[in-house]
Amino acid sequence: MFKKSLIIAAASAAMVAGGAQAAAARDYISIVGSSTVYPFATVVAEQFGKTTQFKTPKIESTGSGGGLKLFCAGVGVEHPDITNASRRIKKSEQELCAKNGVTEIVEVKIGYDGIAIANSKASPQLNMSRKDLYLALAKDVPDPKGGDKLVANPYQTWKDVNASLPDTRIEVLGPPPTSGTRDAFAELVMEHGCQEFAFIKAMKKTDKKAFQAACMGIREDGAYIEAGENDNLIVQKLEANPNALGIFGFSFLDQNADKIQGSRIDGVEPTFDTIADSSYPVSRPLFFYVKKAHIGAVPGIKEYLAEFTSDKAFGGEGYLADKGLIPMPEAERGQVMYDAKALTPMGAL
Repeated sequence: MFKKSLIIAAASAAMVAGGAQAAAARDYISIVGSSTVYPFATVVAEQFGKTTQFKTPKIESTGSGGGLKLFCAGVGVEHPDITNASRRIKKSEQELCAKNGVTEIVEVKIGYDGIAIANSKASPQLNMSRKDLYLALAKDVPDPKGGDKLVANPYQTWKDVNASLPDTRIEVLGPPPTSGTRDAFAELVMEHGCQEFAFIKAMKKTDKKAFQAACMGIREDGAYIEAGENDNLIVQKLEANPNALGIFGFSFLDQNADKIQGSRIDGVEPTFDTIADSSYPVSRPLFFYVKKAHIGAVPGIKEYLAEFTSDKAFGGEGYLADKGLIPMPEAERGQVMYDAKALTPMGAL
């Protein structure tokens, strides 16, 4: 493992010897992380490779949690330079980074995304609440017979959950626990839906561990199917099974609008405009994180940041908006651009 001082010393010697391309044992940017951010990062990487003298970055879709684990494992060219995330880094992850010598991290917020709950266009568009989704997918739910107690989820069809929904088997393809989309879905949908029950909501103050188990636990009886980190695979499976639902970022819905449709959640359809104005209830910010110690050691990182945070990329009319990214307001983008250019490390959470 390289220490920061060794990386910088080696980089300086290499640059004197042969310019930026020889600045490290690795001459390309290594990026891991979120499957949701992956298509946006890929477009930026391709543009960056075409328009600069640097090599196109190599990007691996590992999920937000998996990416942060790899990113935080240490400093040196054997570790990634950047990790994409569809949620903010957790305090525990920041502490893991610090423990392994990754002490200066630049946080870059790139925009917003909605989480779509979609099905095939061959089926009717669904209109459901976050409470419906909680009751359909939670491992344990309030006893349908009454009383303030939880029982193993008995619901087999959507109609069992809500009489206005179709009489089809509950089958939802979604992300695994390593995914930032799964984390955001649990927080924005499951936790919100479970708090509609007063006795569960009360647990938040009296027994936080029991509250989290009640709200965040996903059933394991086949109604929820972990589909890995490949959102395109979920889209294909929805085409093959018109009765199934899939959970993924809005950009995948947007790119496949000829095949699939987003369900209305609490009466609001997932669209570019409803996510931008926050009326769609299941939306979240997207990020990537940069290892400051690698800047100057691995060529092109600073320039990649400049490309990603340029108006032509993540601006209101930028090429990432064409791919489904919901741009931030102008003032917020300006602050992100300033901090990225200054390589301002994030503070402790």
